[in-house]
Amino acid sequence: MAELRTVKERHPELTDAVDMHLALLDVQRRIQSRVPLPWFALSPEIIAKHQAEARPLLRFEDIPLDLTDFRLSVRQTADVLRRYGTLEEADFERVQALGRDMTLLAVAGSWFRRRAELQGRGDAAAADRARPADEGVVDEVLTLAMRPFLSRCAEVLQQRPELASWTHAHCALCGGEPDLAVITPAAERHLICGRCRLRWKFAPLTCPYCNNADRSRITSFATPDGQYRVYACDICLRYVKAYDARHATRPVMPVVESVATLPLDAAAMQRGYTS
Repeated sequence: MAELRTVKERHPELTDAVDMHLALLDVQRRIQSRVPLPWFALSPEIIAKHQAEARPLLRFEDIPLDLTDFRLSVRQTADVLRRYGTLEEADFERVQALGRDMTLLAVAGSWFRRRAELQGRGDAAAADRARPADEGVVDEVLTLAMRPFLSRCAEVLQQRPELASWTHAHCALCGGEPDLAVITPAAERHLICGRCRLRWKFAPLTCPYCNNADRSRITSFATPDGQYRVYACDICLRYVKAYDARHATRPVMPVVESVATLPLDAAAMQRGYTS
């Protein structure tokens, strides 16, 4: 939270974005403090089997979801998004109703399994095709509202040395796509899941969305100080941002980096790429 405030001081034009993420972070921290560490079956053999099948390890049933806290997370997340103008009133009312509805767990389970199951079948693109057109807003809210619970699950797997054997572009835990990368002091590139925040090693110049490994078709550009980079694929036209920790004074902080790199998003989109 202190780093976010520093971003606001240095870049006043990002004030609204910083304030929104501070509010979201406050919601997520309060809820995550009450989420217990989950237990789910992990062994070298299980992890190796899932690696061979490209199948994420976490089942929805293993997530330590307290329904009261989950409802609170959904409603408060929607409230923050509406307050900062990223959620229309009609969508807000819809999400608020979902937060009170008995179908909330079923909707969340469908949201979670959709990508995880399709990733396991090797058809990541189908995850987006399978989503109804009007479900994008609900997906966005669930991604944020589920983070306190999924992040606790990620803590369990992040400690396992067998995670180093995961070679796929999607998350080993939940099947989510990366929305950020970090270049480590050892010059390795680690991807960071956009859903649970798990980190895993991935090839430095391979597109994590279409697995294009032709370096001549990867466009890279950086901020003037070299702190952040963009890796854009000239085949699928998607990009991932990266925090360069080789000369940094602090570790990567995904929430901070997502706000600090908003100008990079604009630059990438101007060049015809999408996130």
